[in-house]
Parts: sequence; structure tokens; C-alpha cells
Amino acid sequence: MARFSALKIYVLASILSTVHAVDVSVPLLAGPSTPKVSGSLISLSIEGDRWTDWTGTTSRNNFFFNTLDNLKQITREPPHIRIGANSEDHTNFRQDTHFAQTVFPPYTPVVPYPEATNITVGDSYYATTRFLPPDTHVTWGVNLGSNNITAAVLETRSIVKAFSSPEIKRAGIVLDYLEMGNEPDLYKNNGLRAKNYTSAQWVDDWLRFARNVSAAAGLSPTSHTKFLGASFAGSSHTTTGFSPQAAFAAGLLTGPGKLISTISQHRYSGSFCAGNGGLLQDLMTKSTIRGNLTIFVPDIQATFAQGLDYILGETNSYACHGAPGVSNTAGAALWALDYALFATQLKISRVFFHVGVGFKYSMIQPVTLTRSTLDGSPLPAPLPPHVQPQYYAAIIAAEAIGKTCNAQVLELSINHPQIAGYAFYEHGFLARAVFINSKAYLPESTNRTSVHLDLNFAAARYKIPPMMTVKRLVIGRATDASGVTWGGQTYETSNGRVGGHLKVEHKPIAQGLDIQETEAVLVSFH
Repeated sequence: MARFSALKIYVLASILSTVHAVDVSVPLLAGPSTPKVSGSLISLSIEGDRWTDWTGTTSRNNFFFNTLDNLKQITREPPHIRIGANSEDHTNFRQDTHFAQTVFPPYTPVVPYPEATNITVGDSYYATTRFLPPDTHVTWGVNLGSNNITAAVLETRSIVKAFSSPEIKRAGIVLDYLEMGNEPDLYKNNGLRAKNYTSAQWVDDWLRFARNVSAAAGLSPTSHTKFLGASFAGSSHTTTGFSPQAAFAAGLLTGPGKLISTISQHRYSGSFCAGNGGLLQDLMTKSTIRGNLTIFVPDIQATFAQGLDYILGETNSYACHGAPGVSNTAGAALWALDYALFATQLKISRVFFHVGVGFKYSMIQPVTLTRSTLDGSPLPAPLPPHVQPQYYAAIIAAEAIGKTCNAQVLELSINHPQIAGYAFYEHGFLARAVFINSKAYLPESTNRTSVHLDLNFAAARYKIPPMMTVKRLVIGRATDASGVTWGGQTYETSNGRVGGHLKVEHKPIAQGLDIQETEAVLVSFH
């Protein structure tokens, strides 16, 4: 009996030692500088070589449409879509081409689904834009890398023709930007320009193309469609090398450059190009996420000084389609959620997560696959279209932002290295909050700790809401590639629509809440 009592005391002490209490101050009102946040904060950059796999050819890909429409139903705004990326500098146009003709290199265990080395497209390729959800905003990439103005002009005319079609116009699908060239700072490394290619030379190239492309597209200061500027893979963050600052100094915003309204830059947290990936906990870590984004503060400030908007036009976990056992996991969903929400605090208006057919880091796999995305090996059975864990980051962010089209978001100051939190405001008043525990609960972990959050409100003149509803992203282990549920429901369904029964907790705010390792929660106040 004494032995049993001692065991009970030991177990109780172990449980108590795993729960830590943290006070979190939550303002009831948004401040004048609290950033606004768009319902399409999390948007998609899509590799262009397999574009028609995503949309469909003669009829729409219903699975892909549903995954986008899910988000539109939550915020009333579908994700913005950028098409092109690496593919845009390998694309040519031929009028008699039916959709697209592609040439792919052999796949490897490191890159099981490589990009095409050559894509030839016709009018029908761009016309499939009509299969996107109504009211979608689109960016199309145009080939600058091949240094062929004729190809760029022909592509542009076909893009404009597509967006002038009655079907696309009736759906309210609009062309926001033409993007000329993808990651021109890498041209000197990938053979598209000389080894000594400079940002000043790129500006000269860009302006030369822009004069022709803007004429072909009918762009003007009053037209809705504008140019997307920069789209660099990296940045020197100075007026030398490749950066927005260097481009501005070299005259990018002169002549047709005056039609640039937004600067885009790309960011990956690491690289798997040579087969060397990062650890999942490294990707998820709160301080690492902030460090990977705050380095762009000089670029953002320089962009705003020119009166331009700033986006991350292509981003994801690890370059070259992701790292196996990292980019395709539930832990990466927490990374994506914290990453996108923190970006708002730097006034990055939109974050385009890159996706491609068979890419390890894709939120969505839109078609049936027959070989592994992790190493290229044949699958024992075909893998039908499905969402990957990162998709839940887009769902959670959308629910937190809500339907008002007038939301603001504020990162909460939380004195804990693993806990991030964000408050969301509608018309200036607190509506919801998201909390993320970025400690990776791994297969080798033996004890899953929790952190208790006590919520304190900082505007005594206003009534503190007595109750809250708590919705949880339930994850088994950080390395899980499936089996994630959001409020008891799943998007891992055959049609991409939500399934299962909703499960939430209703509790007094005074009780606070516990959040365990590798978990995210959405708190709604009422």
C-alpha cells in the first residue's frame, strides 16, 4: 500500500512538472498601428509546368477547386494565385499548341518530381484560369530568362486574351500582376545570363522587356493589372548586389517601371537541393521563424518608402521542393501558421506558399500520384488527390481572420520560447486569438508537456468577455504526415471538403487554457 501511494505521488509530481503557467496580456482594442490582415493572407504560388493538372483542361479539377473554395467560404476571399515560378523562364508560346507540351528531366530520389526544362503553351493553357473560384486574383509569370522578347509578348497577348474572355470576366477572376522573370539574381548561376550578371544589367533587361510587354497588355497607370517587381531569391539588403534597394537605385521605377505596384521577394528557411535537409524542430522554432523574416525589414522599409506594397511572392520550408520527414509533416503546419501570421507584423501583405505536383512541401496534391514524393520510389497503390498537413495552417488562419474583410492582427507578447500568440480584431474589437506551441513532440519523445495560459485583458473600460470557445488542431506526433484533425474534423477526404463532427470546448476565460507540445488553438471570445 505504501509503495502504491508513493507511486501515485511520483506520477502526480511528474504531471505537475510538465505544466507551466504563463500570463498573456490580450488588449481588448486594436491600436492605431495594429496591422490589417487580408483574408487571402495565405495564398499559393504554383509551378507552371503542370498548371493544367491543378485546374483541369476541358473541365475543372474539382478537388483543387474545393480546397480553394473551402478558404473562400471562411473569409469570403479565395487565396490569390501566382502561376509560373521556375517554369516561367522555360516557357514558350505556339499558337497551335493544345494546352502544353513539356519536357522533363529524369527524376531522382532527392527531386522525385522535377520541373520541366521546356514548356510550350498555347491559348488553351492560359484559358484554364477560368476553372479557379470566382473572384480569384491572379499573377501570371512571363519568360524573361530566355531573353526572347517575342516569346514574352506572345505569352502576354495570350494571357490578356484569356482574361478578356466572357467566362473569366463573368466569374470576376482578375489579373492583378504580370511577373517578368523568376529569381533573376540566380540567372548567373543557372546559365540564363553571364556569370558576372549584375542587378543593374537586370534592370536594363527588365525595362527593355517591360516596354514591349506593357504595350502588348495595354497596361497604363489607370489599368487594374500592374507589374510585380523584383521576385528575387535572396537579397543583399543594400544598394549593391540584388535587392529592392539596388534595383531602385539602378532606375527600376522609371519608364514602364512606374507600372510596378508591388515588390515580391522569395524566402526559404533552408535547402534540400543537395539532399541535406533541416531538423523539424529547427524549422518550427519560434525564434528561427522570426529571424528568417526580420532580415527583410530593410527591404520592406525601402519598398514602403517608394509607396509600393510588399509580398513574399514565393516561400516555403526547404528549397528544392522540401525535405522528407520535415516539409510534409504536421510540425510544418505549425511552422506555416506562425510564419504567415508573424509576416503580418512586418506589414507583409500576403504570403504565397509555393506548391507543385509531387512537391514534398505542397499544401495540396491535386492529382493521383504513382511514385513517392519523398524518394521517387514506386507506390504500392496509386495515391489519390489529398491535402497535406500544411493545409490546416491556411484553414486556421482563415478562421482567425474571419469574414468581415476588416480584420487586424497583433502578435501578443508571450514570455515563453515555444509559445506564440496572435489577437484578431474586427472593427477594432477583440474577436479571436491563436496560440501555437512550437515544441516538437517527436516519436522519440517520452513526455508531452503542456503550457497553461492565463489570459489577462488590458482595457478596463470595456467589458471582458466571460466565456471562450476553444478549437484545437490535434496532432499525434510532429512527424505525422496525416491524421491531423481541426476541431475534431478532417480535410483529408476524397473531395477536399471537411468531414467529421465539430468538437470545441466552451469554458470560462478565467480558467485559462492548456496547450500541449505541437498544438495550435483558436480561441473565440463571446
